[in-house]
Amino acid sequence: MKAKVTSVRITPRKVGAIADEVRGKDINFALNYLRFSPAKRTAGVLSTLLKSAVANASQKQTVDVDKLYVKTLLVGAGATLKRFRPRAKGSASPILKRTSQISVLLAERI
Repeated sequence: MKAKVTSVRITPRKVGAIADEVRGKDINFALNYLRFSPAKRTAGVLSTLLKSAVANASQKQTVDVDKLYVKTLLVGAGATLKRFRPRAKGSASPILKRTSQISVLLAERI
């Protein structure tokens, strides 16, 4: 009952802020929270990831999908895309476009 997504073009700090709100919650509450979250792009990625984990869990006949909750939700830094912006006197400043790696583990409440 795992799902993972890599190279999401959203910074880990922004994803982590929304992930903290969802971690440990029931799956129905988490999906509902993400649906009305103000951070639409981040919430969309997390919602898709949670739905994928639920679909993976539903492949097993012994799992009751309504009793699932978000056991772990890990957000880490992925590869950083480096770009440069021209500055005064022929110099350049780096622009770091950060990516995230997100993994989720669902478990069944007993």
